[in-house]
Amino acid sequence: MEFKKCVRCGSFFVSEGDVCQNCMPKDRLDLIKFNDYIDTTLDNSADSISINTGISLKNVNRYLNQNQTNIQ
Repeated sequence: MEFKKCVRCGSFFVSEGDVCQNCMPKDRLDLIKFNDYIDTTLDNSADSISINTGISLKNVNRYLNQNQTNIQ
């Protein structure tokens, strides 16, 4: 494990992953909303996902990058 900065709130933490323990539940909920949206909607632009799900554009882009990494 290494010392990291949470991509959601900016606090520093020691753990695996990109988000701190405080942000983890919100991140999981956003990821579920994100996956449901892209599974059911044809318009999968980052702006559209953000507007229609309420997930910040920063986190939408992070989830999109994670999905691309998982596909390759």
